[in-house]
Amino acid sequence: MKEEEYIGHFSALVELEREEQMRLHEEEMKRLSGRQREEKGRAFIKMRGKSQGLGLGGKHMVRFTKQDGTKLPESEIEVGDLVLVSKPGTAPWDEGNPTGTVAEKTSYSIVVAFDDAPPGFVFRKDVRIDLFVNDVTFQRMKDALKAFKRLPEWRRAKLLGKTEPEFNAGDGDELEFFNESLNNSQREAVRKSLAARDFFLIHGPPGTGKTITCVEVISQLVSRGYRVLATADSNIAVDNLVERLDKAGLDVVRIGHPARVIPALRRRSIDYLVQDDPDYKKAQELREKAYAIKERMERFTFPAMRWRRGLSDDAILRLANEGKTTRGIPKKKIEGMKRWIELKKNVDALFSDARALEDKAVKRILRNAAVICVTNSTAGSELLGGEKFDFAVIDEATQSTEPSSLIPVLKAKRFIMAGDHKQLPPTVLNEEAMRGGLSRSMFERLLALYGDKIRVMLEVQYRMNEEIAEFPNNEFYEGRLRADERVRRQTIADLVPSITKLEFILAEKPFVFIDTAYSAGFEERMRRGSTSRENEGEARLVKFIVERLLDAGARAEDIAVISPYDDQVALIRMMLRVEGLEIKTVDGFQGREKEVVIVSFVRSNKSGDIGFLGDLRRLNVSITRAKRKLILIGDSQTLGSERCYRRLIALAKSRGGYKRV
Repeated sequence: MKEEEYIGHFSALVELEREEQMRLHEEEMKRLSGRQREEKGRAFIKMRGKSQGLGLGGKHMVRFTKQDGTKLPESEIEVGDLVLVSKPGTAPWDEGNPTGTVAEKTSYSIVVAFDDAPPGFVFRKDVRIDLFVNDVTFQRMKDALKAFKRLPEWRRAKLLGKTEPEFNAGDGDELEFFNESLNNSQREAVRKSLAARDFFLIHGPPGTGKTITCVEVISQLVSRGYRVLATADSNIAVDNLVERLDKAGLDVVRIGHPARVIPALRRRSIDYLVQDDPDYKKAQELREKAYAIKERMERFTFPAMRWRRGLSDDAILRLANEGKTTRGIPKKKIEGMKRWIELKKNVDALFSDARALEDKAVKRILRNAAVICVTNSTAGSELLGGEKFDFAVIDEATQSTEPSSLIPVLKAKRFIMAGDHKQLPPTVLNEEAMRGGLSRSMFERLLALYGDKIRVMLEVQYRMNEEIAEFPNNEFYEGRLRADERVRRQTIADLVPSITKLEFILAEKPFVFIDTAYSAGFEERMRRGSTSRENEGEARLVKFIVERLLDAGARAEDIAVISPYDDQVALIRMMLRVEGLEIKTVDGFQGREKEVVIVSFVRSNKSGDIGFLGDLRRLNVSITRAKRKLILIGDSQTLGSERCYRRLIALAKSRGGYKRV
């Protein structure tokens, strides 16, 4: 691609995806009632708010509970999400309904952080809260694409495949590693990353410790005096980086909305660190004065159009000072508007001074930080507007779209990416954008251009029993992965000895496939009005297995149930209400692990149609989450229409891990 083509191509794809996400949310809000949205997990209805005062960063915190005091239903709304809060009788998107960020969530309440004081209706009964889209992220991607043309020509050429990337000969050969437990492939990845003059890729299959390797790279860079920007596409992935960097003893600052930072790491957040700064304390004092004056303003006449009658602020002040009136406005109203305008000017000045002092304090902390951690999107925020870095280290890079990765890439002279293109790609909802290549990460594109010149693959996995790892290793990683001795033969029986009694799940086998083919009651179905699928027979079987595991002494926290389909997840959640048990989509569980994982594949039909299960990266994620026990439930006749699934089932049979339902 030429530079202009690259910019125009991705700008168009970003806009398509933006419009799609907005359309889907608004369409669903218009199509479904609040109760239906709540049943789908994308809204809470009949809520009441209670002020919790000011939080970190001067946010206005409001705790919402069900007005009848009952538990919140299962929901997709999580900490860090943007939500729309609306009052009865209005559409959620109506003007005056504010947006806020979920700062905290419990079984009975959620706390929403608002940038400005929310309108009074949020403290009344029957408030509705809807999951919404954050448009800022799309704008930052577009800004990054525009900025691409300002890069030096030699950098653009390397990113677009016109010029080979370069390495410093011998740089990183003689290294003293901070983490002495790194294996050989991890050490090689660190050496090559330090030697890269442009960019480098760390290919980390499941459980191979790519984040640990990133932390070592960052530690080495900091020890050499480099300034590092560490990013990932999701807040969870950034928090994981921060936690590991913190344990490594690095001076790290986490930037982002306080609500999106897990509580244990908030002491590393900019909003927490800045509170001890004298300039910030002074800024808070000015804000408190401003809010006190705002309360006084309510005693005077707000210059609404019915009283202003076309007069400017200056005209109102002049009339009041001269003791005059005009256009039939009572003198008392003129005087009241004058007082309101004067107080407003005072408030604006106080807020302006407070912002200047706060900016000064924040910049001081950023200047002194060795490592700054943010999401890709936040790397494009005003807060980091003038900041430049020697290196950007982007974790989970294969889950980022190219325009998303471009945001941190443009902030640094060189960059390192870590990820696994054999797992799920970035989520893209618009089909045209997907076909256009928006779901292909920059990591994957650069790997296709330059191959092993710019990549090291990590080859030791620390998660799975070797029988669980056998199939994905041979199918997706050319047989190059090997299990570390500490996990090679681990089984669930090590944790729960009585599990051996559960013969119906072949308890002694780490990897099991339960075949539902030709069995009545195990057919897939679609709910009316849904595009997803569910399988009640599989859901009941999952329930039975989980309950027997718990009876045998397994902990709910050690078990995960995953399925490719939203509706199947919803059905299983309805059947299995167990505290601590995780039930999620495959996509939502990427990057996670559990001792026991049960997978419900759902698809069961006479035509052999497996839908998006045909994306084998989804299969790879499904079968690489379990550490000690993997139980797959599916219809061999339907799944077997894809050769990869046939090989998977054949391996289960050859290893004694196959059972008919």
